[in-house]
Amino acid sequence: MTVVVKLGGSVVTDKSAPETVAEDVLADLAAAIGDADLSDLVVVHGAGSFGHPVAAEHGASSTAGTRDPAAVRDISGVMERLNDAVVGALADAGVPAVPVHPCSASHRTEDGTLQFPTDALEAMLGEGFVPVLHGDVITHAGEGATILSGDEIVTHVADDFDADRVGICSTVPGVFDEDGDVVPEITDYDDVAAALGESAATDVTGGMAAKVRALLDLGAPAFVFGPDALAAFLAGEDAGTRIEG
Repeated sequence: MTVVVKLGGSVVTDKSAPETVAEDVLADLAAAIGDADLSDLVVVHGAGSFGHPVAAEHGASSTAGTRDPAAVRDISGVMERLNDAVVGALADAGVPAVPVHPCSASHRTEDGTLQFPTDALEAMLGEGFVPVLHGDVITHAGEGATILSGDEIVTHVADDFDADRVGICSTVPGVFDEDGDVVPEITDYDDVAAALGESAATDVTGGMAAKVRALLDLGAPAFVFGPDALAAFLAGEDAGTRIEG
């Protein structure tokens, strides 16, 4: 059973302090992953207080590119440092984690289509490793380099591997409705459109609306949940909000 799980950048870092790992939280999440002992697991993590400030400083986003090689080095370098911390925490918890840096393995075509072969990830899984990917800066034909988000990596890998389950570990316990309560299940965007916003413009800035739209397009059940529910998700239980189109 292939499982793809994302550890949100706001979960594994302190977003109020630049380049600061939330060490205790990360250790707890790593322990939960270690205890689960899944055979085919891919981990993705976000950028948090590492990548976002540096990308903003250089004016780079998922749509705005940079041709400054120093910017690419800065963004890629800070994300590699965060990845080192995540991989290290997982290794300390007994997880056979290995780093995968999208900057060196993917690119976008001129129309923005992501090209990210997953053969190497498949080989890693076959040898018992747990690939750990992250949001990154990647070459974008005609734009220089743009940002590849962790959320896009999750859906790309899950789709390529025909994943059985997908989990998004966020700072919130699930997708909220208009009253601030967690929605137990979403099968259509209209279920939560009033709470998340109906316009495509909402997706441009990311956030929960973009996550829900992308996860609905997957053929696998996906879940959005808080850190306390990671163990339940890894055990095969429903956690937070179940999203399945």
